[in-house]
Amino acid sequence: MDNSDNRTYEVKSTFATLPNYLTLLRIVLVPFFVVLLLKHKPLEAFIIFLLAGLTDLLDGLVARIWHQRSVAGLWLDPIADKLLLLSSFLLLSFSEYASPQTIPWRVFWVVLGRDLLIVIGAVVLFLIKRKQNFPPTLIGKTSTVCQVLTVLAVLFFNFLNKQAPLLSWLYDLTVLATVVSGLQYIWIGISALRKR
Repeated sequence: MDNSDNRTYEVKSTFATLPNYLTLLRIVLVPFFVVLLLKHKPLEAFIIFLLAGLTDLLDGLVARIWHQRSVAGLWLDPIADKLLLLSSFLLLSFSEYASPQTIPWRVFWVVLGRDLLIVIGAVVLFLIKRKQNFPPTLIGKTSTVCQVLTVLAVLFFNFLNKQAPLLSWLYDLTVLATVVSGLQYIWIGISALRKR
């Protein structure tokens, strides 16, 4: 059996784990979250987003405690996160689906731009270096936390139907953390490419 067959077997043999099922649940929740936003139900969307965030915490804890990390999980987990966050930032940037609070478009474009850079960089590294492991950095995790807090805050204040001028500080913090983490990932990618 050649190496490609071994890699395929490894992914299949390690897919049936609790962390991967939790990640799949998070992916399944994304369409429900989108529909609730389109129907102007911020409270229900807030609850679904919290539930999705809970699955994210649980799959990480279970993977560490029970040593159930897998190749499939390394790819599925960030995909689930990006689907949830990007759909949230996109829809909450439209005043038709988010009021009275809407996420400024500049925040959405920064988040989208960084994620596109990460995906392109990961594909390049995989094709050139056969690198399959892309661990998140502390700054990357910080930017994700800022993005999650932004979505939760907007949904919460929209449910209360209240203006929140202080959210502008959270938007700026999210942009800053996202840009800094993007620059860090670019540097990591360049360093990886330069290694023999």
